[in-house]
Amino acid sequence: MTDEEQLRQLLEVAREIRDAQREVVSLLSAQRALIEEQVRRSRDSVGESLALQRTALRRQKEISWIAVPGILACIAAIAYLVFRYF
Repeated sequence: MTDEEQLRQLLEVAREIRDAQREVVSLLSAQRALIEEQVRRSRDSVGESLALQRTALRRQKEISWIAVPGILACIAAIAYLVFRYF
């Protein structure tokens, strides 16, 4: 093998390495885009979950303002009936 042939082979190998590296960079870029999309979806999902939890807590408080006095009134009525007739 002559020096020129060796240089050609080295150049060929260097080009193959370069092409493989470009392919790897391309795949990594695609994976990064996919991960960024998944992170965005996850953030959206967590935000929606927090909003639903806040709504549930607000509704629970509203119901408590109505239910607790009603329950206490029922207990008082039962206690009144028990003491009055026994």
